[in-house]
Amino acid sequence: MSLVSGVAWWIRNPSTVKGHCWSHQQHLGTAPVRVWTFDVSCFAGPITSLRFELAYTHTMYYLAQVYRNLGENERAATYCHSTLQRQLQLNQFSPMEWALNAATLSQYYITKGQYMEGRHCLAAATVISGLAGEVPSEAAARESETESERREQLQQKRADIARCWIKYCLNLLQDAKKLLEDNIGELDTDRQDELKRARRQEEEEEEKGRKSALLFGSEDTFDSIASVEEKVMCLLPLGFTEARAVFLVGQNSVTQAKEYFQMDGYVTDHIEILQDHSSLFRALAFFEEDLERRCKMHKRRVDMLEPICNDLNSRYYLLIRRQLMFELAETYNEMMDLKLTLANRQADNHSLDSHTIKKFNHLCSASAKYFQMFLDSLCSPEGKQPEHLEEEVLRPALVARFRVARLHSKLISSSPPVQLENLNRALENYKYVVQYCEAHPEAAAAVETELELSTEMVGLLPLKINRLKSRMAAND
Repeated sequence: MSLVSGVAWWIRNPSTVKGHCWSHQQHLGTAPVRVWTFDVSCFAGPITSLRFELAYTHTMYYLAQVYRNLGENERAATYCHSTLQRQLQLNQFSPMEWALNAATLSQYYITKGQYMEGRHCLAAATVISGLAGEVPSEAAARESETESERREQLQQKRADIARCWIKYCLNLLQDAKKLLEDNIGELDTDRQDELKRARRQEEEEEEKGRKSALLFGSEDTFDSIASVEEKVMCLLPLGFTEARAVFLVGQNSVTQAKEYFQMDGYVTDHIEILQDHSSLFRALAFFEEDLERRCKMHKRRVDMLEPICNDLNSRYYLLIRRQLMFELAETYNEMMDLKLTLANRQADNHSLDSHTIKKFNHLCSASAKYFQMFLDSLCSPEGKQPEHLEEEVLRPALVARFRVARLHSKLISSSPPVQLENLNRALENYKYVVQYCEAHPEAAAAVETELELSTEMVGLLPLKINRLKSRMAAND
């Protein structure tokens, strides 16, 4: 969820000001904006200090909208934060609306890497949402339309807040991964040690920054908000233990969100939550040193996504199915690489036993199957490959071709005819990548590494194929 999309995060409560306002267009810079002016002389009743405070709060709300429309998101977020803060101070807010707005504001801070502020917004959202009371029971909802509507609203908005928590945990883990990975995507232990040494100073500075932050709450709620904050860190995790603690908070939020956004009725939302859950496992696996346990984490991803992918109707959910196909293909591919690395470590002479070969080939074939399913989904109803790949599928399609080629060249078989078939299929797919980029030069920039390797393999594989054919002919 970004600042300008997803859940609406602007305060809407005009009834708190008992006066009139009108608008006219002005130009700020080059953009026309709607400027709101209050006629304070029209306030109903005496003009009290509270009414001026409410008018001031509304002014901040409108400024937040103005700066959002101008694309000045940082200033918009500042005014939104101040609006929320003042609503609490003046005790003029609807608990669930306020909580949802604060939770969604957190997503802006997260995109900026300001996790302390993001966590504070989410913790405040969790506490303030509790002021709305318990969710009415199913029995009460059946007996009263009012209770039914209240049950629906409370469940949905609390599920939305849980989804914001998921994004917080996921982004925290992913940013930590980016910081710690080396040039091949593995954990850089030297960098990890360096950052751990610097952590003490960072923790000391956190408290200093905390005091300068805009904090929500009152004497009644501040301690509760701080208590929620203590359940999850706002510094980037540097090891498996810290990463797992963040993961568990995210996973708990997944469970909460799925209680409302169920597959029956909320297909897209439910699948997005599952995809986030899968991403949480993938981010956590990066920190796991035990390759067997890491492989099991990826297996959990397969178990949650594969049934959904196979059951979805492509006619209505084609784009989602493509996402799932590609993710499943990559997940099986990661498991295959992990199994091969593990097997080579355990084998004294680097020879693989039949069980390991069977497992390796299964993972290899499963990955190739889902990459091929993705490619097939791009074909016309008659099964014809597209001559031109649209921009949104250009890189995924060429990467899928490259991966299918690589996977077929890795399959292990003692049968020369099967080996020959696998190598020919690999060559066919490598050639496709090269030939497509030759016919569409603009595509080369999207797959530079894959194109370079494909070009190399188009030159080498024919030699390997000819040697295999020669051996087969000699044996005949």
